[in-house]
Amino acid sequence: MGQKVNPNGIRLGINKTWSSRWFSKTNYTKLLHEDLNIKKYVEAKLKSASISKIIIERAAKKLRLTIFSSRPGIIIGKKGSDIENLKNVLTKMSNLEVFLDIKEVRKPEVEAKLVAENIAVQLEKRISFRRAMKKAVQSSMRLGAKGIKVVCSGRLGGSEIARTEKYHEGSVPLHTLRSDIDYATAKAETTYGICGIKVWINKGEILIKDPYGSEKNQVEQGSVR
Repeated sequence: MGQKVNPNGIRLGINKTWSSRWFSKTNYTKLLHEDLNIKKYVEAKLKSASISKIIIERAAKKLRLTIFSSRPGIIIGKKGSDIENLKNVLTKMSNLEVFLDIKEVRKPEVEAKLVAENIAVQLEKRISFRRAMKKAVQSSMRLGAKGIKVVCSGRLGGSEIARTEKYHEGSVPLHTLRSDIDYATAKAETTYGICGIKVWINKGEILIKDPYGSEKNQVEQGSVR
């Protein structure tokens, strides 16, 4: 049986680019682990802020962190107090001068990571998986997605035997590299065990080869500002 490659990885350099943007000859391993720890910390601390993506850029003794969130107010806090606290913690973690850039995701329904996490939250609240999946698919299509596919696996509805359920609407051409496919996974920790959620969203085509094409597309479509 053929295995599906990660749609984000296969499009790197075509219409997507890396989320860690820097180059190092000697400290590559150290910096890579530092990036992973920063992302892990930010996502855990700001779980309620609905973060879809974190981009890390390094230059000289500076680090720029761009956070894409559908609820930027939670990150900033009252009079910017929370953002300052976050900046101080990240400065201690990296020993670099940290700059934070918050971008608002205006259409969370067409961001695969946010859709997957939303379904996971609903499953944890014991909402019917069919209802949660159907609602997510309808919302995405209504807000301009060209196609969406959702797969849930595990002891769905508390069944004795684990199974896989799929919902699909529109077209999601994984082999067409010019298609801007957003892919993400999430896990729902239910009382019966862990359920896995995978989401593929087709945001249209990017005809010119441009590693920043996907990000430019988001701005043009008004889903990020």
